[in-house]
Amino acid sequence: MSLAQPKRILVIKLRHHGDVLLSTPVVDAIKQHFPECEVDMLVYQETADIIRDNPQISQIFTIDRQWKKQGLGKQFKHEKDLFRQLKARQYDWAFNLSDQWRAAIIAKFCSKCSVGFNCIKRDNAAWRWCHDFLNPDMGTTKHIVETHLGILPPLIRPEDLSNAKVRMSIAPDVRNSMEQKLREQGWQGEDYVLLHPGARWLFKCWEDGKNAALVQLLLNHGHNVVLAASPSPVEHDMIEAILGRLKIPEGGKVWVLSGCLTLRELAAAIDRAKLFIGVDSVPMHIAAALDKPQIALFGATWLGIWHPYSLNAEVIWAGDYTDLPHPDSINTNNPERLLKAIPLEEVWNRVSAKLEKIDQTGTHAATE
Repeated sequence: MSLAQPKRILVIKLRHHGDVLLSTPVVDAIKQHFPECEVDMLVYQETADIIRDNPQISQIFTIDRQWKKQGLGKQFKHEKDLFRQLKARQYDWAFNLSDQWRAAIIAKFCSKCSVGFNCIKRDNAAWRWCHDFLNPDMGTTKHIVETHLGILPPLIRPEDLSNAKVRMSIAPDVRNSMEQKLREQGWQGEDYVLLHPGARWLFKCWEDGKNAALVQLLLNHGHNVVLAASPSPVEHDMIEAILGRLKIPEGGKVWVLSGCLTLRELAAAIDRAKLFIGVDSVPMHIAAALDKPQIALFGATWLGIWHPYSLNAEVIWAGDYTDLPHPDSINTNNPERLLKAIPLEEVWNRVSAKLEKIDQTGTHAATE
């Protein structure tokens, strides 16, 4: 088996959940061109669930960031065991989508041919030695998906990458467990709009009062709502603040999935919705990967890099209503809601128009 017809490939992405999900087009492109090739991924342990059900990935290897807290001896043993497992896979290619030295060393010694990005902060001989090919980092000029795909030459020509997609798969048992949690709240299979107002950082979020007003409008117009949140206490408080402002009309239904879902179950809840509404966060990218109709509220992060990668998504950008700080200058601990300039009227107009189209065409059925 030659490098031109690879048998086994490793893709490395040591970042957050959204970054890992948005690296799946690399796997998709490889499988489109080499269907018999086994593609493995190496990710941080806490991000593995976002690719757990992806049938295109043969094996998922993980690094636990808690290893370093167990002492040098135990950390070395974990690293050695991982290296041995990866080495045994005999990869033809390793595509390193990360900028860590650990990833570069694994790519170098666990594959016949290693490919990485020419990172500015790694502009040195050691980084070049670790990679047989270095492709330019596209920085802020391209969406992160396109940047990721830009690593695949010389194996796959750039003109052959246009059909690669972000992939998020959901196992049947995961769908069932999510639906059971809804049934425990009285859900009987009704359609719903899912609102996920939270994010890792508050500066990415809209105001609680506006979120509550949006939910109230949805209820008043006959739409059921699911409010979703991560286990974060801050996101839980956000959901409580929204609920406390609502006057649920007769027949109106609101179900709350706050802190009780795994990431895979959250994907199932999003896929079951007829519309997703959220902000610049992992759920937004999950909705895009599922090609779910969505309205995404966006703020001061790089819009061109991180917008939802889907033609089924509409983005409302706070920068159209106010001046925003430069993305590189943001203090992520700043609790100010930088989306607050986005008017409720604009969001409701977009949401209601989207829902009208969905209800007319019936395009909201969950992907099986």
